[in-house]
Amino acid sequence: MSAGVPDWRDEGMSHLWLPYTQMKTAPLPMPVARTEGARIVLADGRELIDGIASWWTACHGYNHPHIRAAVERQLAEMPHVMFGGLVHEQAARLAQRLAELLPGDLTRVFFSDSGSVAVEIAMKMAVQFWINRGETGRKRFVAFRNGYHGDTTGAMAVCDPDEGMHALFAGLLPQHHIVDLPEDDATTGALDALLAKHDESIAGIVVEPLVQGAGGMKFHKPDVLKCLRALADKHDVLLIFDEIFTGFGRTGTMFACEQAGVTPDILTLSKALTGGTLPLAATVATQKVFEAFWSDDPAKALMHGPTFMANALGCAAANASLDLFDREPRIAQIAAITAALRDGLAPCAGLPRVKEVRAMGAIGVVELDRIDDLETLRARFIERGVFVRPLGNAIYLTPAFTIGADDLARLTNAVAAIVRAL
Repeated sequence: MSAGVPDWRDEGMSHLWLPYTQMKTAPLPMPVARTEGARIVLADGRELIDGIASWWTACHGYNHPHIRAAVERQLAEMPHVMFGGLVHEQAARLAQRLAELLPGDLTRVFFSDSGSVAVEIAMKMAVQFWINRGETGRKRFVAFRNGYHGDTTGAMAVCDPDEGMHALFAGLLPQHHIVDLPEDDATTGALDALLAKHDESIAGIVVEPLVQGAGGMKFHKPDVLKCLRALADKHDVLLIFDEIFTGFGRTGTMFACEQAGVTPDILTLSKALTGGTLPLAATVATQKVFEAFWSDDPAKALMHGPTFMANALGCAAANASLDLFDREPRIAQIAAITAALRDGLAPCAGLPRVKEVRAMGAIGVVELDRIDDLETLRARFIERGVFVRPLGNAIYLTPAFTIGADDLARLTNAVAAIVRAL
């Protein structure tokens, strides 16, 4: 065992396969002993301030006692039961609460266990919506450059095929229309023309509202969503909002689509749904979509059912997370984080390698012209006692909403110092 490194890490690495990692050349991962609040405690005793909330999930910080207690109670009663022919209280209450929180008539909740699967279900739901209505040719989607919707096959097919992580699989993936977001007259006109030309083959439009996350933390205005809603209605296609990253306060409102005042036909949720504690996802449909499946014909049912669908532990954690949004001032905390990110990252603006500095909700971004050595850059953050993992050309912060002012200042100071030294 190396100094400060437990033997389980070195022994396990002979068998582990890590995500997004060239296993031959990448440095060994840091062994974690525990987490608390906004901090990750390593096995060697070092503490890192987590700047990305475990891929944007731990919105209330780690180990929140209310969520922990809810999961412990549920574990003692019933950790899981299949959702075929059976139902349980935690899932029923969670579905009702989500329907009450979401805008419009997004009232039918289909649970799964990951964000990618939630997107797959949304796409499958959209295609079958049209099949059930007798339009069997609608099997393609419109999605957007810089978009990212997951790593499973269907989700990969609506990600950016050039700038994303999935170019290797172009020959495998179904072909959809990947276009520019309608942010001006030219791009709006191009999308309008595309929908007019292919309206009989298009099932829906898929978009990340306000922020394209893994595609580089690209922001767009609420007017884009209004435009998409209008075009979807004009050409009679379904509109799908992927709020897996943006949902539950990350953009400054409970759901990003609230800022545009529009309701999609289908919406996906995951990540912060359980406060970052357990895997759970949801695909939520409007009554209009649901009614296409409501039939005396068994063949018109949605034939999908993940084994751990509506897992009772995950639903208990999600209900407890929603309690915290009810009881604690999360939206106000997010507004304070927005101001702190803007102020703390402002010194990066105008530096030679910086293209743009931007903030929205609890998201702060310093976009560079390029990042030459990602692993070295990540290591520099560790040396400063913070955990930040840049992606693409973006150094970004997505901290827990409960992070303290001092810890948030350490994060922004670390970003500013490292960018200044590039």
